[in-house]
Amino acid sequence: MQFLKGTKLYSVFTGTCPVCHKGKMYVDANPYKLSKVLQMHDRCSHCDIKFKMEPSFFYGAMYVSYAVGVALAVAAFIIAFFFIGLDKHYTFLAIIGVLVIMFPIILRISRNIWINFFMKYDKEKAKA
Repeated sequence: MQFLKGTKLYSVFTGTCPVCHKGKMYVDANPYKLSKVLQMHDRCSHCDIKFKMEPSFFYGAMYVSYAVGVALAVAAFIIAFFFIGLDKHYTFLAIIGVLVIMFPIILRISRNIWINFFMKYDKEKAKA
């Protein structure tokens, strides 16, 4: 994943600070620890940037979460129905299964995408 360093994709997929790409945003790296799935550090441990710019900042991530969930559901439908050849009832169950299993990852990815809309990579802060 190092080849993406300096791009927004690096921060989105690794859960690192969108400004320096060094500090971790989440308290626990494992998204499947459901009690801590959305617990974030207040500030980056490397560049000291504040992650929550204002109260309720991450409410906007709900819209991103919807889009990511729809994209995964469409992908699950195409794979289950067209490639595997399941009938429509089993395809529906496959879509539900994928969304339930991927729910914690969808939450984090959508937050990462949302914060990357408002912050950008800074080479100077990454070096410091």
